[in-house]
Amino acid sequence: QVQLVESGGGLVQAGGSLRLSCAASGSIFSINRGNWYRQAPGKQRELVAAVTSGGSTNYADSVKGRFTISTDNAKNTVYLQMNSLKPEDTAVYYCNLNTTGWGRRDGTDYWGKGTLVTVSS
Repeated sequence: QVQLVESGGGLVQAGGSLRLSCAASGSIFSINRGNWYRQAPGKQRELVAAVTSGGSTNYADSVKGRFTISTDNAKNTVYLQMNSLKPEDTAVYYCNLNTTGWGRRDGTDYWGKGTLVTVSS
């Protein structure tokens, strides 16, 4: 079973920066797609950023130009660099990875438990 551990959340002031990490452990041959979602109180979970194994990235309009998603396949880790943070970015952030295990060809989705990001005004 692949386990995802998120870290890097915390309390920051508006305009500050934070880097979230999602470290995967277990039998992982490749990370096919990495996603960061967030869910604010009373709101639906939304996709914030996504990266494919080919390096293509996509971002929610609300974070374009401020957030950057990246991967370090050697470490089986996906990052989310968050700059120019706004109070509206406050949410629990979840990583979601589609990975292929060693000796396998199909991918499987895994979810982290989330890390809280709070941005004060």
